[in-house]
Amino acid sequence: MSRARGFPENGELVVCTVTSVKNFGAFVTLDEYDNKEGFIHVRDVATGWVKYIRDYIREGQKIVCKVLGVDSQKGHIDLSLKSVNDHQKRERIQQWKNENKAEKLLEIVAQRLSTSVDDAYDLFGNTLLEDYGTLYDAFEGVVADPESFKEDYEGDWIVTFIEVAQENITLPAVQIEGTLEMTSSAPNGVELIRKALLAGIEAADGADAKITSVGSPRYRIVVNAAEYKTAEDILKRVSATAIKSLEDDGGVAVLKRESK
Repeated sequence: MSRARGFPENGELVVCTVTSVKNFGAFVTLDEYDNKEGFIHVRDVATGWVKYIRDYIREGQKIVCKVLGVDSQKGHIDLSLKSVNDHQKRERIQQWKNENKAEKLLEIVAQRLSTSVDDAYDLFGNTLLEDYGTLYDAFEGVVADPESFKEDYEGDWIVTFIEVAQENITLPAVQIEGTLEMTSSAPNGVELIRKALLAGIEAADGADAKITSVGSPRYRIVVNAAEYKTAEDILKRVSATAIKSLEDDGGVAVLKRESK
């Protein structure tokens, strides 16, 4: 991302640094595009009438803008600040920080390989960018599954790349919860519920999932995973298996969701 050249595409979200603020708009540089200059017209700074533009934007500020139009011949880049919501800004800034970190890590890899950063890009960096989309995703992918990485690529750089990734990247953790309410009127109802809970844990297939009692008839499921979708899939699998087991034995079970 931070090695991008040329011009951004229409609709792209770009990280910018404000260089000059005028009554009619603001001039910025695009951090990921060789500091090319962009312009935000005052009408695109904020929704509604902007009386004092500096209430919304100031020199030196790091902002995220949406690209409205690009004239590569004249070098003009029109941008909008108001078209980017807070969630998009936080997500885009984090991505930008991640890529800056990834470039520094690539420099470390290059140093350990006694080569230049440009040569490192030619040797494997550009290939990783094509395969993963971002360099940071490549470093995360290595930490998540180094053995698959070794199978997918070849070269003397691989061992060093994996070492640097493992030394510097901590995978994000997601935790979600749900509460099972389970009842059985059978004489051996306690054993049937226990059987159902054990079946649920087995369905996690080694993933980080735990079930604890929070007072009969409630049992809390806690799942930890690197990504929300993965955690969600595990929770659904665990709860569905436990519910089916108890219902097959004549009991009643329902999942109530919680988030954390």
